[in-house]
Amino acid sequence: MTFRLYDTQTREVRDFVPLQEGKAGLYVCGLTVQSEPHVGHVRSGVNFDVLQRWLRHLGYDVTFIRNITDVDDKILAKSAEQGRPWYNLAYAMHRELDRAYDALNVAPPTYEPAATGHVPEMVELIQELVERGHAYAADDGSGDVYFDVRSWPSYGELTHQAIDDMEAAADADPRGKRDPRDFALWKGHKESEPATASWPSPWGRGRPGWHIECSAMAGKYLGAAFDIHGGGVDLRFPHHENEQAQSRAAGRPFATYWMHNAWITTAGEKMSKSLGNTLSIPAILERYRGIELRYYLVAAHYRSHVEFSFEALDEAAAGFRRVEGFLERAEEALRASGTPEHLGSVPPAFVHAMNDDLGTPAAVAAIHDAVRVGNRLLAEGSHERLSEVLGAVQSMLEILGLNPASPVWAGSGGAAADEKLSAAVDALVSGLLEERARARDAKDWARADAIRDQIKAAGIEVTDTPTGPTWTVG
Repeated sequence: MTFRLYDTQTREVRDFVPLQEGKAGLYVCGLTVQSEPHVGHVRSGVNFDVLQRWLRHLGYDVTFIRNITDVDDKILAKSAEQGRPWYNLAYAMHRELDRAYDALNVAPPTYEPAATGHVPEMVELIQELVERGHAYAADDGSGDVYFDVRSWPSYGELTHQAIDDMEAAADADPRGKRDPRDFALWKGHKESEPATASWPSPWGRGRPGWHIECSAMAGKYLGAAFDIHGGGVDLRFPHHENEQAQSRAAGRPFATYWMHNAWITTAGEKMSKSLGNTLSIPAILERYRGIELRYYLVAAHYRSHVEFSFEALDEAAAGFRRVEGFLERAEEALRASGTPEHLGSVPPAFVHAMNDDLGTPAAVAAIHDAVRVGNRLLAEGSHERLSEVLGAVQSMLEILGLNPASPVWAGSGGAAADEKLSAAVDALVSGLLEERARARDAKDWARADAIRDQIKAAGIEVTDTPTGPTWTVG
């Protein structure tokens, strides 16, 4: 079965036919790094990480570009509130985002361009639009440059809207616009903004508008035409609509397919900073391991809205631990029997699910089906067949970025995992101390000393007190 995906523009599930055989160009709108990332932000990162992993599994040579917006109105406003340079805020939040992605095993893209590093490409694209009659400099002396939506008859084709039905763009003073829906390509420098947040241009010092950034960066790294453009569903309008319009008006075919992941909501509303209902990644990782949070996000279809709750995350974590439990028991049984582990082929049900518009819910169900078969084989002692099933489960988990054996998960998990580890160590040491106490009661001093030496060799110091022994990590 050919990989099929839902194209947001055509509103159809279409066969994926790349522009170049064996290659796939993927551009995903990354985040505006204004504050600490929350679980709603990283969903897009996880969803499109699964996409690029599946494309690679199918044999495509993937060029994956995911940008960063590191200068815009929100960053300037927030940095002013905090009394820090805008670039310092953007850099610090970019590092927080990297840590969040790393914690969830989101593989780095082929390249991650930042908006501030590509201003010349943006100025060049704006000049092309002005020359073609699709953009104009405002005549109010502001230094702003706008895209003329009336000059492009196909404007609105991505979201199937007519211009007259759209609301006015809200990113600049309407006095300099020919039409209230015209959007800013270039924003003239304002005295209230730091001089460092401006660059020279034919229209005076200023900075790029949000929409022109992605068009310029996608064109630089993927060319005038590329395969898939992705991002959150909230970006369809106006961001992606404007991207497509300005790119095609400049003579660039742009994206063949559009993919959008749905929101994570709380109380029915999109999770966002402005609503104050955010849940930061570091806070969640204090309670759950990164692999459990990734499993929770992967188990839902990327186009399905997810109502976030800790109860649902608890259920997902428990479900994933059942898979982990099977892996541990199967590996131990194979070691004990001397049966070698085999790389298992990916089951047809998993392949069919992933080829059907990244059907991760059915793909996860295929994993649990295999685990049930594996548990039966464990009980029967059918080690050769068990080895094949174990390999299949590991292969499916690897494709989804969920293989616990992967080095990226080593030592991960934050406070929740640390608490489990601490509890396990406490139980083991307490058991040894009880055995030592029984040896001392029986006056078996050699045995008691041997146990104490065993504990000490593990880096744990035991202190005998009037109320009983205590221990600390030495």
